[in-house]
This record gives sequence, structure tokens and C-alpha cells, in this order.
Amino acid sequence: MNHAARRIGRSLALVLPVVLVLSGTLAVTRVPWATAPSDSQVLTASAEKASTQAKSRAPQDVLRERLVAELQEENPSTALTSLQREITRKPTLARHCAAIARALGKAAVRKYGSAHRAQRYSRPVCDTSFAYGVAQMH
Repeated sequence: MNHAARRIGRSLALVLPVVLVLSGTLAVTRVPWATAPSDSQVLTASAEKASTQAKSRAPQDVLRERLVAELQEENPSTALTSLQREITRKPTLARHCAAIARALGKAAVRKYGSAHRAQRYSRPVCDTSFAYGVAQMH
């Protein structure tokens, strides 16, 4: 009995690695990525990459762009009120408030063409950052 078990063990020791290597090689050649990617796979990968890039935009950048657009459509007071509302709603944006308010001040000067006219909309949102943005453009 002992001799037969030893013979079976030796046979398995020789055959098993060969079987595992061949089955692994065959498995690798059958996966979709082993062949050239089709057009739909490339398009899917490109769309996923673009989606990831769009998601990676910082919330403060998105907010700043939206408020500058709002300032252009309405007026700086409306944009500053929206800024204050967003800071209250999302306190994590508070550390970016001054930078956004400065950007709004600069956008107001670009819209009205004069610092004096833009300065009329100054409000105490984020201290005096809006006024500072206006002054930087002067």
C-alpha cells in the first residue's frame, strides 16, 4: 500500500505542474484583454477617463465658475449672496471663501469696466475679499 501511494504521489508531482501551467496559459489566451481592444472597449475606456477627470474638479472651482457666471448674468450682489448661502450650506468651502470673493471682485471690474462701479456692490462676505479683488484690478 505504501509503495502504491508513493508512486501516485510521484506521478502527481510530475504531471500536476504541467497541467497547471498549460491550463493557466490557455486561460490567459482566452481573456478579452489578451486580444486587441475593440472600438467599443476603447470608447468605454475614454469615456471613463473623461468622467474621472470631470469628477476630479474641486468643489470650490466649480462654485467659483458658477458664481462668476451668475455675476455676469445678474450682478455681484446676487453672486455674493449665493456665495454666502453656499458657505453656510457647505462649511468645508469656508476656507476658499476669500479666494472666490476676490475672483468675483475681479469679474465685477471686468463686467463694469471700472473699479468704482464694481465697488458699489461690495458686501462683508468673507471679510473684504470682494473689495480686495476689485482693488487688484484697479
